[in-house]
Amino acid sequence: RYCHVNVPEELLRDLLPGPVTLVLERSEELNKDLNPFTSLVGVRIPDHPFMRDLARACPGPLALTSANISSQGSTLSVLEFQDLWPQLSLVVDGGPIGDIQSPECRLGSTVVDLSVSGKFSIIRPGCALTPTVEILKKKYGLEPESS
Repeated sequence: RYCHVNVPEELLRDLLPGPVTLVLERSEELNKDLNPFTSLVGVRIPDHPFMRDLARACPGPLALTSANISSQGSTLSVLEFQDLWPQLSLVVDGGPIGDIQSPECRLGSTVVDLSVSGKFSIIRPGCALTPTVEILKKKYGLEPESS
């Protein structure tokens, strides 16, 4: 509804829900104020029960960002970004979003651009790089987009 999907539905099911953000061409239905300077939009369906329940309860897309200052490590619990609370309108604690002891969980999602048919490019390696690239190359025959 909010983006133009140019990959097989099975590919979407192989990567989502999970720690992968897919970058696709935005649709006309998506609010123009979200990512106003690009025709692309990142789409993510996390494999976290609280976030999925929250998304189901909302009538439209959720525009979210990581709860950290840019270039700092990802936070996995609300207490880890307590210094930002005074700047926020609302903090909702749905529990930790990963193993707090795991450095891999702090890498964030793997962000992959699928906006060019038959190609992919990794925007951010993230925590699911190897399985994501394997699925894209081996199972679907997509080629890495050359720079």
